[in-house]
Amino acid sequence: MPRAISQERHTMKKSRNSAIFIGAITIIIAALVVVLVTGSSKIKDVTLVTHDSFVMTKDQVASFDKETGYNLKLLKAGDAGSLTNRLILTKGAPIADAVFGIDNTFASLATKNGLIDGNLTATDFGVVSFNFDKLWFAAHKIAPPRSILDLVNPKYKGLTVLENPKLSSTGLSFLAATVAEFGANSWQKYWEDLKSNQVKIDNGWEAAYNTDFSGSAGKGKYPIVLSYSTSPADEVRSNGQSQTASILDGSFKQTEYVGVLKGAKNPAGAKAVVKFLLSPEFQKTFPDLMYMYPILQGAPIPDSWSKFADIPTKTYGDTLDFTNDRKAWLDAWSAIFA
Repeated sequence: MPRAISQERHTMKKSRNSAIFIGAITIIIAALVVVLVTGSSKIKDVTLVTHDSFVMTKDQVASFDKETGYNLKLLKAGDAGSLTNRLILTKGAPIADAVFGIDNTFASLATKNGLIDGNLTATDFGVVSFNFDKLWFAAHKIAPPRSILDLVNPKYKGLTVLENPKLSSTGLSFLAATVAEFGANSWQKYWEDLKSNQVKIDNGWEAAYNTDFSGSAGKGKYPIVLSYSTSPADEVRSNGQSQTASILDGSFKQTEYVGVLKGAKNPAGAKAVVKFLLSPEFQKTFPDLMYMYPILQGAPIPDSWSKFADIPTKTYGDTLDFTNDRKAWLDAWSAIFA
């Protein structure tokens, strides 16, 4: 009798161990299925490619990482034009998961080339306009320009720097504004006159504004620059006055976008980036960090903008057909500046 009981207990122990082993295997398999189905082993790194003027603080990156569980990497790729062109050249093997900084001058090109998974989403906007250095003109006892027509006046010869429309969205914005303001058959003459008046062409906004413009940090030799109507609010000196002011004639309303790149390695992470840039927390930082208006209605605007960031009553060119006319404009411009 005791021997039979011992054999029974031994058999029960083996059965119990087998059941535990099978159960453990089942749990492991189930866990693997959950990982495969739900993606709980998500890719941690997500890359956002932007134009050179994009600003995101370390605290903002840390906040994104904490909120989403991703590790955000930032990659800069030149001005908006250079950014878009680089994405076109690398669309077979995208250099990032999400993109910020394609604007309404290049959005149709991005769409035409199938760069975006879904739609581009507007994040912010600004007004492209010329700025002038008030101190420079006061020191040289020359009346500052008040219209883009003044820029072809010999009195302002060699004083203006602006961006290449083939590479820069800021430059292309102004080119479109001249097409709209002067007409399809007359804008070329205006640019010929600009060239004769020794305008300097830089590749992008950073070089034009921060290096060549006399009224900003670079303290360059050109007192007139193509920038934004909000830029003077960033040039307020210790006396409470801005060193610069805007020429509101010939302005262009520029809208910037964010989107998920087609073929992204981490599309879920890219969507998290889009959501973060549209959040109230990030939207409220556009004025201070990038001097653009947030797209979110009700987002706070600095008090200084009401005094120094003038808004034109009329803009030009932002409703033109960039998809069909861009190449013709740029070919004509290139012929002038060849």
